[in-house]
Amino acid sequence: MPETSEILRQTNFTAIDWVIVILYPMISVGIGLYVWRLIKNMEDFVVAGQGLGLWLGIATMTGTELGLITVMYSSQKGFTGGFAAFHIALVAGIVTFLVGMTGFIVYRLREMRVLTIPEFYERRFDRKTRVLGGIMMAFGGILNMGLFLKVGGMFIVGITGLSAHSMALNYVMIFLISLVLIYTSLGGMVSVVVADYVQFVVLSFGLLLCTALAIQTLGWANIFETIQTEMGRKGFDPTVAEGAFGWEYIAWMAFMGLVSCGIWPTSVARALSMDSPKAVKQQYMLASISYMIRFLIPYFWGICALVFILHDSQLRMAFFPAGFPAPETLPDGVTAVDNLYAMPLFLGHILPAGIIGIITAGMIAAFMSTHDSYLLCWSSVLTQDVVAPLYENSERKLSSRTRITLTRVFIFVIGLYVLYWGLIYEGKDDIWDYMAVTGAIYFTGAFALLLGGLYWKRASSTGAFLALLAGSVAILGLSPVQDAIGGALSILAGSSV
Repeated sequence: MPETSEILRQTNFTAIDWVIVILYPMISVGIGLYVWRLIKNMEDFVVAGQGLGLWLGIATMTGTELGLITVMYSSQKGFTGGFAAFHIALVAGIVTFLVGMTGFIVYRLREMRVLTIPEFYERRFDRKTRVLGGIMMAFGGILNMGLFLKVGGMFIVGITGLSAHSMALNYVMIFLISLVLIYTSLGGMVSVVVADYVQFVVLSFGLLLCTALAIQTLGWANIFETIQTEMGRKGFDPTVAEGAFGWEYIAWMAFMGLVSCGIWPTSVARALSMDSPKAVKQQYMLASISYMIRFLIPYFWGICALVFILHDSQLRMAFFPAGFPAPETLPDGVTAVDNLYAMPLFLGHILPAGIIGIITAGMIAAFMSTHDSYLLCWSSVLTQDVVAPLYENSERKLSSRTRITLTRVFIFVIGLYVLYWGLIYEGKDDIWDYMAVTGAIYFTGAFALLLGGLYWKRASSTGAFLALLAGSVAILGLSPVQDAIGGALSILAGSSV
């Protein structure tokens, strides 16, 4: 059987596709250079002057939430869970619509005209809660996006045919993060919104085209019959006990859907950028469709990748050397291709030259639209909600120019950290599970503060402070942390014998 690196090189990517892929991101850099002159104060930089109209707000929210990391971890869920994974998309759409219909949390935040969630903490509780909330939000958020760059790089490596066992992945990550850092630091939210709109258009075209070609290549009947034959009922029903999900998982996804649209800072930042509280409700109700589609289509790609691989003896052996379904642990000396490469490898086989370059450009657009929002969100939180409250008093104030400069510095520092984390992280976590665990560092405390602070008059600053601290225990869910704790306990147990 060919080596893994040889298998990953077997795609239809050509020189013309490389030209498309390299030139397209330069559009976003140009946008950053153009809007640089429009940034006059911190409100412009962080929330685009709180002047977004409805349709631009929907486009930028969709562009942010439908990132390449979303496409990758969703396709991984489809690859491992089959059509049963579709329940996550359905739940996300329903929850987002309900948030829009009721205005739960986001409406009241926009009414208060806050720039960030921790700013609300100070207004409702006190300054120390704001500072701790800012620290917890930034820590959980930066850790959460730690694998975005690596997973995005894996997509580029998989679809272009670059070797997975060379420096190619590292070079791709450096190229991608450099582009995002340039235009995000220059134009802030204005740059992000305009770039997201362009990327929304490109990505929408790419999603529809890829889906149509996947169906044409594999055939509807073949896709469903293969999942039925290989996975049985658990490939369609998420409630099956022996499947990958279950009722508890479905309930957890409902809560995660609420977190994703109503509590997660990058989504809330779009709500806070809208031109009115009423527009926020309309934005969420209409965006619920895109929230559902952003999961459905990548799940379907993952399913198609599974079908494609199972019908190719060489690929089947590469991805499932110990048989399908893959056992939790492989025999000694047996290695399998990382299933994150399955979807980009599939697209690299079925898309024709030229088209594959456009699709890859669309995926890079998805990558950039998520990274720009996250970098801006966490950097502005560190400036507005940690540094400024600690520095300022009745006699000292940070000027708007200083805040913008400091935010730009944080953007670059966070970008370098994300690059470092992508290079060194070797955890065994499923990508979606990794994001849920790291996100919980922030959202477990934030949910209590937002719910209590907005809807319960007796909520206290002491309770808020303790709720934020409680969220830090979520880091124990990461596999490297668990391995480190297990190793330490083994050493202690051994020394006590």
